[in-house]
Amino acid sequence: MTASLLLVDGHYLLHRAWYGFAARITSRDKTSDRTGVFGFTALLRKAQIQHAPGFEIFVVFDSENGSQARAGQDSDYKAQRPAPEPGLIESLALVKTALDRTGVRWIEQDGCEADDVIATLAIRARAEGRAVDIMTTDKDYIQLLTDPGVRLLNTGFAVERRYTTGKHILPRYGVLAEQWPDFRALMGDPADNIGGVRGIGPKTAARLLAAGRRLENIPADELRPAWTAQWQQVLCWREMIKLDTKTALPDDLLTTTPTSPLPTAAHVLEALDLW
Repeated sequence: MTASLLLVDGHYLLHRAWYGFAARITSRDKTSDRTGVFGFTALLRKAQIQHAPGFEIFVVFDSENGSQARAGQDSDYKAQRPAPEPGLIESLALVKTALDRTGVRWIEQDGCEADDVIATLAIRARAEGRAVDIMTTDKDYIQLLTDPGVRLLNTGFAVERRYTTGKHILPRYGVLAEQWPDFRALMGDPADNIGGVRGIGPKTAARLLAAGRRLENIPADELRPAWTAQWQQVLCWREMIKLDTKTALPDDLLTTTPTSPLPTAAHVLEALDLW
């Protein structure tokens, strides 16, 4: 039987691990910070036990040059993000080694952002009839929720709020999942340094997109002159926000078989001689 699929936003989970523990986790001699790799493996194991037993688990990381294509359309794209801490960079390499050790498949596709790779893998899996969960906090994935077989999983929330599906989007935001790129282009996305239109917040954006409208269908008399003057930029932002579901990837990334139960983080670090 083909297993359901859990796609994991690798950099999201690593950042959560690195910054989310109250105390640093170090090697026994106190010389090396192991918080990133310990936290990542512990959080992934917990997610498997609680939400994905019998699932295939696949982790996707942003490539170092992944944002270049979108930055070519708008030089401000993600320009506000600080350089990662050295310890975080070291942890990324250790996490990949830990994944290899535990049999969890992963990819960092050169020139690609993780969200495009995840979107492509999700579409592939759905074409095979597989249910897909995406472990992330990135709202750009909302646009994939037009398919009822796709859910977003945020294990940082209370249990009853961890899954987001397409039916949640209209009551929560006032737009449909397929309108998400239009909605974000209007109101902006601080996480990616997309400015949005001055004077348009979430309520105004939802009003302009009422009844399933797209940017092209908004009546001209509902737009202020200052908004109209910025419209070409808004259309550009929408294209940047859209996920690429046809990213060129190897054909054999997914196995369709369940991932074996993951060992504890302590066992992983012991096996890798990281204590």
